[in-house]
Amino acid sequence: MSAIQATDEIFDPFVAIHQSVTARLQVVEAELETAEDKSRELEASLEQVREQAEESRVVEKHLLNNLKQFSPSEVQETFANIRDTQLRVERVQLEYEFLTARRAELKDQWQFLRSSSQILADLQRIYGENGGRPVAADGDKQFRDASRQVFQIIEEERMRIARDMHDGPAQSMANLVLQAEILERLLDRNPKQLVTELAEFKNSVRNALEETRQLIFDLRPMTLDDLGLVPTLRKFIKEYGDRYGLATRFNVVGQERRLPGNTEGVLFRIIQEALTNVHKHARAKMAEVTMNLQPSRVSVVIKDDGQGFDVARTEANLHKNKNLGLLSMRERAELEKGTLEIRSQPGRGSEVKVEIPLNKR
Repeated sequence: MSAIQATDEIFDPFVAIHQSVTARLQVVEAELETAEDKSRELEASLEQVREQAEESRVVEKHLLNNLKQFSPSEVQETFANIRDTQLRVERVQLEYEFLTARRAELKDQWQFLRSSSQILADLQRIYGENGGRPVAADGDKQFRDASRQVFQIIEEERMRIARDMHDGPAQSMANLVLQAEILERLLDRNPKQLVTELAEFKNSVRNALEETRQLIFDLRPMTLDDLGLVPTLRKFIKEYGDRYGLATRFNVVGQERRLPGNTEGVLFRIIQEALTNVHKHARAKMAEVTMNLQPSRVSVVIKDDGQGFDVARTEANLHKNKNLGLLSMRERAELEKGTLEIRSQPGRGSEVKVEIPLNKR
């Protein structure tokens, strides 16, 4: 046996990549744990400064009701303290929002790395178990096809996040900078107009914060971890319908309860993608989501009354048309040992059904 042959038998590219993914997964898990600890600290700080702000509002009310009893210096000092307290609340709130966004990003990374690890494990089985290998050309093609799918999905998601950031929070932040520059000029030139502009500035900050919160929710809703899947879906489906003018309904069959963490994340992403397809492609007026919670399994059906489509033709051309939404839904379900079925006919709406076993672990 030559040295090259021996090296080829020892080196397995799937093992090497799997080790790299595992190492990165451990780093992300450590950073996520740190972010969780910091988040708890900020929550406590936020609660404390909010209490101080509430106390300052009581002091402000007392001061305004008894203004004649205080000297000008006392009034000035009191309002300065109130302003400082409000600024502390805003700073801590902003820091908490940014950390929330980072936690969402880390959790998405963790989900992707975990999925990649599973894909690599499956590829190792495809490439041959117990030392057996298929024809090299077939194995290489399978590896390239699977890798291409993974990277396409990553790139598509990055592009979506970049577009959302550019059109939403980034644009709002740029406008805030311009407004701040105007306020600086008014400080000396027209103090009276400054009060009006400050009110507009505060509204702009609130809008930017709301856009950031919406982006965070789209990336990874914090209520998914805090309250669970069912309450999160109630809020998400209602707001989705309001945003896009759809009549939406959410039904729960069985006893409401928390599901394994990863199962909740997978189901939320599948439902989110299915509703996105309804909005983008179906031209529907109504969408209904029904969740059936059983002791050993959970199933979700997403129905709409839209224009429908030819399922067989669409699935036959998934790779050609780069329909990464349908691919990601199916792959997410399969990673949880579940199944995903799509039923539709032109002119008769669509139905997506996903079923995941709960006794697989």
